[in-house]
Formats: sequence, C-alpha cells, structure tokens
Amino acid sequence: MKKIISVIGAVILILLLGFGIAVPIVNDHTAKKTAETLADIPLPESAELCETFSAAGKLVGNGNGMQYFGAILIRTETSELDKLQDYYQSQYPGCTVEFQPGSQIQVIEHGSFSFKTQVGGEVYYIVYAWGHDDSIFSELDLRGH
Repeated sequence: MKKIISVIGAVILILLLGFGIAVPIVNDHTAKKTAETLADIPLPESAELCETFSAAGKLVGNGNGMQYFGAILIRTETSELDKLQDYYQSQYPGCTVEFQPGSQIQVIEHGSFSFKTQVGGEVYYIVYAWGHDDSIFSELDLRGH
C-alpha cells in the first residue's frame, strides 16, 4: 500500500513539475508569435528589418494579468512617421509604430529590455503589438502576477 501511495505521489509531483515548466514556455511562444506576425508583414520600401523581440509577463500597468509583447526594429531612410503608421495599421490593425531613439525598449514599464542592435546614427522605428491568449496558461504563469 505504501508503494502505491509513493508511486501516485511521484506521478503527481512529475505532473506538477512538468506543468510548471510548460506554462512559461507556452506563454513565451504566444509572445513570439506576436513578433513573428509583425516580422511577416512585407517591409515598406527602403526599410530593413533589424531585429525581432518578444516578452511575456506583467510588462505595463498595475494589477495581475499576463501580457504578450511582440516587436520588430526597422531601419529606414524615411523619417515620415505618419506614413509608416498608416502602412503598418493597414497591414496589422492594433500595432503601433514609434521612433526608436536607442536600444532600450521604452514602452515596457516593468523590467529592462533592449534590442541587441546598436541603435543610433540612422532612423530606427519600433513596430509593436500586444498579443493575447485566453488559455489557462495565462492565468497560471507567476510572471503575470
């Protein structure tokens, strides 16, 4: 009888550990898909994709809740932000385009995140969007609390 209880306890422990490992992986994947969706948009003329970035967790605001952030960094010869915003809004409603003055991603309030690309000397823009996932994984990830 003790052996059966030990085996059941071990199985439960393994399931809990496995689920604890799977939760952040699934949420990171959701954020990565948001960035990949932006990267799949054809680039405007004379623009170059420099880097993609994604993060999952409590990134802005107060309270509890998982947030999924995806972004791309583009370099372009144009300095007309309005044209870039119109272009990306027509391709992916809900995304935002902003001038990117340095490597640090300023739109994220909690934590310090940066692009690996050394930004400077040319015109760089960040194009970002907030993803979503209504699965149980968004509720169970401790990074969202």
